[in-house]
Amino acid sequence: MIVDTHTHMYLPEFAPTPEAAVDHAVEAGVGMMIMPNVDLSTIAPLHQLHYARPAVTRMAMGFHPTEVNDNYTDALEKVGRLLFDNTSYYVAVGEIGLDFYWDSTYRRQQEDAFRTQCQWAAQLGLPVIIHCREALADTLEVLESLKEIPSGVFHSFGGSPDDVKRVRRTGDFYFGINGIATFKKSCLADTICEIGIDRLLLETDSPYLAPVPHRGKRNESAYIKHIAAYVAETLGGCIKRLEDATTASASKLFNI
Repeated sequence: MIVDTHTHMYLPEFAPTPEAAVDHAVEAGVGMMIMPNVDLSTIAPLHQLHYARPAVTRMAMGFHPTEVNDNYTDALEKVGRLLFDNTSYYVAVGEIGLDFYWDSTYRRQQEDAFRTQCQWAAQLGLPVIIHCREALADTLEVLESLKEIPSGVFHSFGGSPDDVKRVRRTGDFYFGINGIATFKKSCLADTICEIGIDRLLLETDSPYLAPVPHRGKRNESAYIKHIAAYVAETLGGCIKRLEDATTASASKLFNI
């Protein structure tokens, strides 16, 4: 069994039948799919897909950094209300973090939203799913400022081996590896080896970042097998061992 620790198959790219994509993933050997929220507009479709396939999906609730703007506090309050009123519904707080790749206009607001959601996670005893793009130093600074740093995963991790060490010094974190690792110009082999099998999680980030040989197409959780094959080869082991290790880590982190 493989756990896809990060998929958004409730998004419009899978309409009108996202359930079909979930079923396709199950047929391909995916036993569980973790679905993080994005913003207020995605809460309803997220819930609908989970309720349609409750045995093989789990939900995370959070507010994505690229959705933060001048009016973010109202949205953040609604997300927080959902988390605290329905704690048992969610296995993590996410997708949260910092993203300064396209625009850093709302840097302060992103940092505030990230800090607040990390504090919620610590209060609720939930892990965090961290989106970090062109913002590692700032992300670690926010985490280090907390009284209690929640455990979690750095989703779609693309840093260097030294970055892995920096994250590990900060807290109890795993590293999500997805289709980017299979790209021709990827430089993640050394990073994957530094992470090691016991701290690595598999993810697709579907519908984005489809792995080779599906690059350029709509991604889906069924394609995680290509990521697993690449990572297993990089680590010099068999796919079965990787599946067992990553499933055990995902089960531990998300309490599934």
